[in-house]
Amino acid sequence: MPRLSGKLCVITGAARGIGAAIAQAFVAEGATVILTDINEAAGCKTAGSLAMPFHRLDVSREDDWEAFATRFPEVDVVVNNAGITGFEGGAVPHDPEHATLADWRAVLAVNLDGVFLGCRYAIAAMKRRGAGSIINLSSRSGQVGIPGAAAYAASKAGVRNHSKTVALYCAEQGWAIRCNAIHPGAILTPMWDALLGDGPGRAGRMAQCVADTPLRRFGEPSEVAAVAVLLASDEAAYMTGSELTIDGGLLAGSAVRP
Repeated sequence: MPRLSGKLCVITGAARGIGAAIAQAFVAEGATVILTDINEAAGCKTAGSLAMPFHRLDVSREDDWEAFATRFPEVDVVVNNAGITGFEGGAVPHDPEHATLADWRAVLAVNLDGVFLGCRYAIAAMKRRGAGSIINLSSRSGQVGIPGAAAYAASKAGVRNHSKTVALYCAEQGWAIRCNAIHPGAILTPMWDALLGDGPGRAGRMAQCVADTPLRRFGEPSEVAAVAVLLASDEAAYMTGSELTIDGGLLAGSAVRP
């Protein structure tokens, strides 16, 4: 039997990249998936390819979540994947000295407020049954400092900690509502396009970006999706407040022999 058969799953930021890969993997495992994204055109295209419904959702807006909850009051799995780096509009300062307050807040609104609102929705939608799985996408950047992306790193560190708080709160209430975090490293998604560019120099820039990664390559969205399937399934019924890092060994230490 498919591992997610009969489960209703919500995925934010599902139009492309990791979110789309998770949606594809969930459908393959028998789940009914509601794809959400702020990018309506891309979201509808991805949802259509999977024969699943799409709902436009700006995760940073409380009223959007309230409208979504009215339409989908019960759910089994919520994947809070939507996120931005702050560099989508081009290269702007995001270091601690020069980042503007507006740019800082814009990143935290999506990456951290969005996860807070997503978790709050998930708890309300799952507590009627007393069970469910919340999966939050943090990042390797939430585990270490990133001088040139202060807001992104801070937001993902917040996601990491909030996931544990949600897990403990739900356990205190006596619910089997689990909350876990995934920390991807360099996963090859469109989010990297602004840095990698295209043309003949792309391969060299890719190699440079993963030169310090022990496995010496980018990860694939499908590899993150495989972990999300595990966390969404009943196989992970004893996992809550956990964090799983998918970074090709980068945070394990140095692969260089002493």
